[in-house]
Amino acid sequence: MTHNVAYLGRKLTHSVEGLGRFTAFCLTTTRWLFGGVGTWARAELLMNQFYQIGTRSVPVMMVVGAFVGMVLAVETYSEFAAIGQELRLGGIINISVVKQIGPVLAAVMLAGRIGGSVSAELGTMRVTEQLDALRVMGTDPVAYLVVPRVVACVVMIPFLTVFSDLLGIFGGYLITVRGFGVNGYAYWEFSARYVSIYDVFVGLAKSLFFGLSIGLISCYKGFYCRGGAEGVGRAATDAFVTSFLAIIVSNFFLAKFLKDFYHLMYGYGSVSAFSG
Repeated sequence: MTHNVAYLGRKLTHSVEGLGRFTAFCLTTTRWLFGGVGTWARAELLMNQFYQIGTRSVPVMMVVGAFVGMVLAVETYSEFAAIGQELRLGGIINISVVKQIGPVLAAVMLAGRIGGSVSAELGTMRVTEQLDALRVMGTDPVAYLVVPRVVACVVMIPFLTVFSDLLGIFGGYLITVRGFGVNGYAYWEFSARYVSIYDVFVGLAKSLFFGLSIGLISCYKGFYCRGGAEGVGRAATDAFVTSFLAIIVSNFFLAKFLKDFYHLMYGYGSVSAFSG
């Protein structure tokens, strides 16, 4: 019994310590973001991160988005056709892609492709004492290494989400209209009626928070990596798992907040895919 209590105490202490360290890391990053623009806002730092995080992720985002739209069409067509509502599939598929599935899947793919890579890169630099070498040369590693990666994640993920959304919409159209023979005009008519500008804003706003979470968590895991090569591998795994959890949990709270904000601004009346 005493051993179990001591173990739980150590785990709790470790968790609180980690939370405090992560909070301090986020505050340091924020301070350098606004107070050290001359250090990190350089083309050779940002352009490389934009390319690695953004441009190289476009193909996989497009493939994932297209197949998500196609899967939604395949899974929903028979149920909607059974009640004579297959013409309205455009609204259902596209609101799902733009508002929820597109931003979340884009963030999960970014966390898998970039999160582990960033944490492994920074972790390797830590265990080989390259971070200490930067400090000796008078350069803060947070400003030089962390801030450009966080900025790139935040800036590029909305563009990646747009690519994912567009291909999801096209994939849904391809299967619904070309595959199942649903009227193409009705598909786009109900899409335009049901998917509003605010829905697009919701998806992009979520993606910004997801990108910030991925950047901060991945950099933090690599920055405080320990234990040599094994520690680097563990940091990369932890970065993806923690980022994934952060995406799923924050998605709920963001969805609730943005829904309440919509009701506050525009009232409770809203257009439905089954209206009209």
